[in-house]
Amino acid sequence: AMFVDDFNPADLLHISFVRSTVAHALITGIDVNEAQMGEGVVGVYGSEDISILPQQGFPLISESFNRSPLANGVVRYVGEPIAAILAKGLTQAADATDLVSVDYEPLEVLVDPSAALDPGAPVLFPDEGSNRVLKFQTEANPEDMKGHDRIIRCRLINNRMAGVPIEASAIIAEPDGNSGLNIWCTTQSPHGVQAAVASALNIDSQLVRVRAPAVGGGFGAKAVVYPEFLVVAWLAFKMKKSVKWTETRSENLVNMAHGRDQIQDYELGVTNSGKFLWLRAQVTANAGAYPVLGAFLPALTMSMASGPYRIPVVDFSACSVATNTTPTSAFRGAGRPEATAALERVIDLAAVELEIDPAEIRRRNFLQPDEFPYRTPTGALMDTGEYEKSLDLALESSDYLKLREEQQIRRQAGDRQLLGIGISSYVEVTAGGLYKEYGSVEVETDGTVIGRVGTASHGQGHVTAFTQIICEVLGVTQDKVTIIHGDTKEIPRGTGTMASRSLQTAGSALWETANLVLDQGRSMAAEFLEANFDDIVVDQNGLSVVGVPAKVISWAEIATRFAEQDSKQKPRLSAETDFDQGEATYPFGSHVAVVEVDIETGEVRLIRHIAIDDCGRILNPMLVDGQVHGGTAQGVSQALFEEMVYDEEGNPRTTNFTDYAIPGPTELPYFEVFHTETPTNLNPLGAKGIGESGTIGSTPAVQNAVVDALSHLGVRHLDMPATPERVWKAIQKNK
Repeated sequence: AMFVDDFNPADLLHISFVRSTVAHALITGIDVNEAQMGEGVVGVYGSEDISILPQQGFPLISESFNRSPLANGVVRYVGEPIAAILAKGLTQAADATDLVSVDYEPLEVLVDPSAALDPGAPVLFPDEGSNRVLKFQTEANPEDMKGHDRIIRCRLINNRMAGVPIEASAIIAEPDGNSGLNIWCTTQSPHGVQAAVASALNIDSQLVRVRAPAVGGGFGAKAVVYPEFLVVAWLAFKMKKSVKWTETRSENLVNMAHGRDQIQDYELGVTNSGKFLWLRAQVTANAGAYPVLGAFLPALTMSMASGPYRIPVVDFSACSVATNTTPTSAFRGAGRPEATAALERVIDLAAVELEIDPAEIRRRNFLQPDEFPYRTPTGALMDTGEYEKSLDLALESSDYLKLREEQQIRRQAGDRQLLGIGISSYVEVTAGGLYKEYGSVEVETDGTVIGRVGTASHGQGHVTAFTQIICEVLGVTQDKVTIIHGDTKEIPRGTGTMASRSLQTAGSALWETANLVLDQGRSMAAEFLEANFDDIVVDQNGLSVVGVPAKVISWAEIATRFAEQDSKQKPRLSAETDFDQGEATYPFGSHVAVVEVDIETGEVRLIRHIAIDDCGRILNPMLVDGQVHGGTAQGVSQALFEEMVYDEEGNPRTTNFTDYAIPGPTELPYFEVFHTETPTNLNPLGAKGIGESGTIGSTPAVQNAVVDALSHLGVRHLDMPATPERVWKAIQKNK
């Protein structure tokens, strides 16, 4: 595999960025004289030297929050790029950044999004007049929020996480010798980068070719077009030199978009029998210093607020807030894990208070299969669901009753290792708002087949899955198929890879175009073989006449005949489409987590995790299981390990892997993965997304398991991550 950093065009220049060391300040002076004299330094550039207009972070966000690629007079978070140094070598560029002196006049810092909403709080963007970025609300009639016997209340902190993909951000921009640029970069959306670069340079987008080679993980953070990308492209374009930037890990942890970071106040109205009557939620989301997609994600939290349950009334309000922290964006699940984590915790609290088993209280409130399609109180139109079936399989696979028995035995024996069992049931939305995707299929005269898709793979196995679809339709072997993706020159348009949408949109586009090509081939074969169109069937050697296998024509012959029909026009045996699913799909599932908690040290060890996920019809079981394993690992990591921490002055305290905890294989058990299959009718494959499901289902299951282990001690709630210190303090407090 070739990653961006593996490419090194001739006469390559390297770029390094001078970054802010304070969270909020006026820039009163920048001394670059010594840096300009550094060995190998070609130039030092500030915001006044880079003529790129401030960029809008997300279409719904006010232009007041627009961001200059390099800080223009004010810095708003630690790590914000201030100046760019261009040098002949990477080490030379990095060394020169240490020679730049920046003078700051400190300003008041805002880290807590709730404090940023206080009337007397300083406004980070004065033209906006407030730190509130976006607001989302679904109001319920107070008269409908009655009839309950109890109200279950909880404040939850959904901890901030860093994307930390195995490969940090990287980009190379190379003049193409014809007034354009060739770009290689780490991105989930090559066409998004193409549009942003073209806009920044004020040139036609067709002059910008963007390729995403092997990408070491995306997770949503690489759906962002970073300002460094625009600076690199601008310098390469203006200087007519190839320019490369590779982000260091320490840069990555403070500069690549973070995820999650919500304060959630939840109330659930229930009857004594455990029936859910209404839900009230107030969510404050930290959008960071320059609001991008993260500011919109509370809308997805709102959309999925009622989960897989029949909750007739939902009163939901949320706002996203600007603070002096790294901007937030999508992180595997993007707003949906936050909804599930909060709801599943409140439900567990209700189960404890009502003395109902956590599995049973969920079962009593599940939506039933005959209720679909179902419109939730917050507007989500869910296609299909069979939630009780997935929970039953999770309980059976975990031997749930036996686990409860073992838990009681340990408690009665005073065992140092307490056992905790956590359940979560979830529903999530995939391809939400991103229903369309490009796909094409073309048969070459040598019988090979080329499939093109507008998505860009970054480790999911798209090539394998898309190849399977073409082979299934045309009957060719896998070695005959080539899938082209992640290249704006080869692919005319495409949304990219995010929102767990690739198979259901791009896969369906390939299915449709492959069938169109098949029909073209059958017409040609019917003429050549002197048979009826309806009698032409797929054969291992091409197309043949049903019942007469000797009468066959190969795909190479069919494609050649198409090409020979008119040598001037050179028609091809091909088809293309923009498949439009029209609506989102709603995967679902249930997870059971089993933890051991050391009562003396507070250490938590996940010893079993059972994941039941339903992504509709499964095309490739190995790829699906791989996604669940990866997603579950990230979800578990939020519950037990990961958290980006800032001090009161906005200084990040977790800037490397010494402080920011990422689990390795020894910290995770083997995940027990099973599936139910409830196909959707929204696409011809019957497929829903799977890329984020494991993340959504696992986090609350593990958090619930930790609290469950300590519940007999009086512990009712623990925020994530459940570090040994946090768990130990909870134990001591309740002794």
